[in-house]
Amino acid sequence: MVLFVGVTVLVLLMAYFCDTKESVQLHMDSPSNPALPESGSRPLGRGGLNRQQALNLWICGGIYGILSALSVCRIASGNDYWVYTSMFSLIAQGRHVSSEPGFNALVRLMQYFFGTQGYSYLPIFGIFSLLTVYFFLRAVYEQGNWFLGSLFLFLANGYYFSSFNSVRYYLVLGIALYSVKYVCRGEYLKFILWILAAATFHKSVLVVIPLYLGAHWLSGIRLRRWHYVLGALLVLSLVFGRDLYRFVIFKIYPYYENSMFDTVEYSLTNIGKCLGTLVLSLFCNRRVLWENRRDRFYFFLNLGGLALYTCGAFIPEVSRVAYYLVLPQIFLIPDLLGGIENKMARRLLTAGTALAFTAYFALFLRSAYDVNVRLLPYLNWIFN
Repeated sequence: MVLFVGVTVLVLLMAYFCDTKESVQLHMDSPSNPALPESGSRPLGRGGLNRQQALNLWICGGIYGILSALSVCRIASGNDYWVYTSMFSLIAQGRHVSSEPGFNALVRLMQYFFGTQGYSYLPIFGIFSLLTVYFFLRAVYEQGNWFLGSLFLFLANGYYFSSFNSVRYYLVLGIALYSVKYVCRGEYLKFILWILAAATFHKSVLVVIPLYLGAHWLSGIRLRRWHYVLGALLVLSLVFGRDLYRFVIFKIYPYYENSMFDTVEYSLTNIGKCLGTLVLSLFCNRRVLWENRRDRFYFFLNLGGLALYTCGAFIPEVSRVAYYLVLPQIFLIPDLLGGIENKMARRLLTAGTALAFTAYFALFLRSAYDVNVRLLPYLNWIFN
């Protein structure tokens, strides 16, 4: 636990000196109308970077090195670690596995170079770690107006440490978050191609195509009465159409039916986070949502996540779907807090939000010792 806390504090201290507002403008605005840099931030030097941009790259490189090293060097960390090693063995033998073809192909490629005996599974976990951290960190760098705030929420929510488990899912979760920029820029073909590529590793990511495109459409129109009626009907369909949804889900994932995952469980913490974000959006900073389409897009995603957690708890491992919707909270919450005009109120709400997520992080670390999580104690192949 000390290692996890120490890494988190070190990374956040580094992030304090990173200013990514200009990077967000360059990467999130439509290519047909790119944002022009301010006169005070024109590139300097032969490399075409000003001082802050160069510092940002050095800081992000250091953060990437720390986070990826911690993930790459782990061994027996995560409750499905040995499940994956068994899967690697089956793939090497040419036997049937339930994982998607892209995952299987990458595993075979790594086995071609590193063999299939001994500790050959370590570089396979390593490549997944490097890719996962890359997509998450690049998404935060390109989409987070307040880099420190977004990175803090990413770490405090446990997304990074949870990526030690379910390596396929967290890789595609990172790709989904990275692909958000193409939705916001209106480059829908690029977005769909990225998601289709990610689906070869975990097909659950396909749900973001209608969800993200629908939320982006809503963020760009003036809502009328029939939109609210349709939204209410969709929520009611989750309540009264459970059997139909379950039928479709079990056609796609038949091994979930009557399994240990086929239960109805309400995640009170995730419901609380979605509700808190909703309250912050509606009562603290409606002006920010009105002026910024990206934040309205994140707002509708959060609303969808709240609907899933409250009315779709019958879905096996509902967080596998809901995380695609609630993860952009790490961009929405800092934008909402930063847009509060009253300085004292902004500081108080920011401090309160930080304390709330710090408490959640403490609870997460406490649960990391659970046999069903097994992220702690942390073991690595260098010293253990």
